Amino acid sequence: FANPARFLRLARWLTPLLLVSGLILAFGAMAWGVFAGPADALQGDSVRILYLHVPTAWLGMGGWTAIAIASLVEIVWRHPLAGIAARATAAPGAVFAALCLITGSLWGRPAWGTWWVWDGRLTSMLVLLFLYLGYMALSSAAAQDGNGQSRIPAIFGLVGAVNIPVIHYSVLWWNSLHQPPSISMGKSAMAAEFLVPLLVATAGFSLLFGGVVLARMRAILADIQAQARLRRKAMADG
Repeated sequence: FANPARFLRLARWLTPLLLVSGLILAFGAMAWGVFAGPADALQGDSVRILYLHVPTAWLGMGGWTAIAIASLVEIVWRHPLAGIAARATAAPGAVFAALCLITGSLWGRPAWGTWWVWDGRLTSMLVLLFLYLGYMALSSAAAQDGNGQSRIPAIFGLVGAVNIPVIHYSVLWWNSLHQPPSISMGKSAMAAEFLVPLLVATAGFSLLFGGVVLARMRAILADIQAQARLRRKAMADG
């Protein structure tokens, strides 16, 4: 789908499909978890925040992983949509990273007795949010510059990916207040009544994330096309 016209034809019907199905799954799973699901034996009702906190944490990291992959494709293969995909992913990725920090703080108050600690997991997640903000500033400046500087945000996207394994393994590398991963490849320490709605919520938020990214890519392409028409008109008038 390197051709923008082909991409737009696909995204035109895929965007609303992802958004609607994502909203249904995400909010349906969260509603079940909040109103119908059981409380945890140790954490009580505060466990219900995991249906929002865990998906936002995964997608906050997944968003930057997507930026890094798109940046690599842009640098190596000069894919015409790779840079646009990375730009479109940054804002929703930053929102999910911020939601992860907010919900984590709300959970941490009853669990740890404080809103914030400079824990390895929390600090590296905060760094990720700052990376998102920096990437958005760089990509916005590169888009306005138009002098071939788009490689700068792409390089930044690749370098920033170093923080992703730091976030993931921080609870194992350091003495962390944050609990270790409850879900790993092929196994889970969570009971089914918590795991199933969590996975459904994660799938829903992932679809929602994809729909937002496609919508933003369409908007960026429309803006680029509009700017190109204005330049051609200015040259013709001149």
